[in-house]
Amino acid sequence: MGAADVVPGVSGGTIAFIMGIYDPLLESIRRINPSLISKWNKEGIYVVWTHINGTFLCSLLAGILTAILTLAKVVSYALTEHPIVIWSFFFGLVIASTILMIKQVRNWSIIEILLVVTGAVFAYVITVANPITLEFTLLAVFFSGLIAICAMILPGISGSFILLLLGMYVPVLDAVTSFNLPVLGLFTVGCLIGILSFSHMLSWLLNKFRSLTIAFLTGLLIGASCKIWPWKETIGFRVNTSGEQIPLPLIEKVLFPAAFETATGQSAQLDIAVPMMVLGFGLVLGLEKISIKPSD
Repeated sequence: MGAADVVPGVSGGTIAFIMGIYDPLLESIRRINPSLISKWNKEGIYVVWTHINGTFLCSLLAGILTAILTLAKVVSYALTEHPIVIWSFFFGLVIASTILMIKQVRNWSIIEILLVVTGAVFAYVITVANPITLEFTLLAVFFSGLIAICAMILPGISGSFILLLLGMYVPVLDAVTSFNLPVLGLFTVGCLIGILSFSHMLSWLLNKFRSLTIAFLTGLLIGASCKIWPWKETIGFRVNTSGEQIPLPLIEKVLFPAAFETATGQSAQLDIAVPMMVLGFGLVLGLEKISIKPSD
């Protein structure tokens, strides 16, 4: 989940869904509320820890933080130096994830179909939206964490991509790589408040209207897939503090491989891209085989 959350366009929520820990994750987060204080006083810390599935949450958080802290530089380098290879892998992963989510919809009706379409349109509009340049302030860092974390636990919408839309992806990534504690601390506080609030609503929807909710989430995954299509032409740039032109990942044109070669003069690398797609697709199916089933 941590590795996926570093990449703009891939959601950690998708990985959680594949591995079968999505529902336990939401339920554990939902149980973190002020009533825990009373439970602690009456029944002790062990009961509280068991109630929120603390071992599960800490293990998951440790894995996410480890991946973010260790892979941030690696992912940034790979996306810059080998974009087609990396995006091909994630595209295969997301396509397989979409198929698995479609299988989770119990009853297909006109409502489910409309929700898939609505989710797809909503996610697509987000992926082609123009970026907003927020002034880098501590308040902006806090609200970025508050908003981005909600996307991070949604299959299909990437929290990193939301940070890109807000113009906060580079500052936050720089804070991670330089270990800027004040910025990271405030961003974390925003994430905690956002996830504790949003998880209640999402958990309730999955419990009461599971098929409808999964249909909408499937639409999000489909609509966002264009963002991770491997062959894109960057048509927008920003100027960094050194006066250099840096490509804007948000402003891109999706192309077929042949058109990509014509427009950019670069190889489509189909001999590598196709196997990487197959690898990503197969990895998801493999993870699904060993995932935690509802009956487990």
